[in-house]
Amino acid sequence: MPNNKSKPGPSRMSVYLYIPNIIGYIRILLNCYAFAICFSSKRLFAALYFLSFVCDAVDGWCARKFNQASTFGAVLDMVTDRISTACLLVILSQVYRPSLVFLSLLALDIASHWLQMYSSFLVGKASHKDVRDSSNWLFKLYYGNRMFMGYCSVACEVLYIALFLISSKHTENLMDVVVTTLKQGSPLSLLVAISLLGCSIKQVINIIQMKTAADACVLYDTEKKQKR
Repeated sequence: MPNNKSKPGPSRMSVYLYIPNIIGYIRILLNCYAFAICFSSKRLFAALYFLSFVCDAVDGWCARKFNQASTFGAVLDMVTDRISTACLLVILSQVYRPSLVFLSLLALDIASHWLQMYSSFLVGKASHKDVRDSSNWLFKLYYGNRMFMGYCSVACEVLYIALFLISSKHTENLMDVVVTTLKQGSPLSLLVAISLLGCSIKQVINIIQMKTAADACVLYDTEKKQKR
């Protein structure tokens, strides 16, 4: 006699205890401690912050390896990313002038990702990374090529960490520090140059993402009114 009983799904608690989600909690703890000691121990801060960033790739691998991808995990991952980057940008805005540069990057980062997430679920997509219907080649390349996406994301974080490490006092001029560092011709100069390129591309993609997501929201409203 055939067994018609369906296989029970995971319980609520088991989802909270998925391996990638546990890694997500560890990332939060690492970031909390890192920012608590950021001014007293810059190098330890940089190490902990970057370790948390590396764990972002590890939890994604674990989610695929152990079949433990979850909506909660995706949201936890994005919120952790956005908050940690936001905190670092706020700190940089207190170290460098003009501070508006970093505050603008913070606003762009949050706005573009929030709009992308909201518009994706609005049209019924399973992931905000599903941009197959986009007509912009750079936007599709970013979400379609893991190596390119990884380069841009890592470049941003490395640039922010490097800027924090090389700052010797508060209220330094950002342009002066960047130009002086690039002129040194050292390994640090090369690192900053490569990171600056990737970070610049990432900001362009953020602008494209924000505009594309806004267009999707407007299109949804237009089609909704036409159906009435």
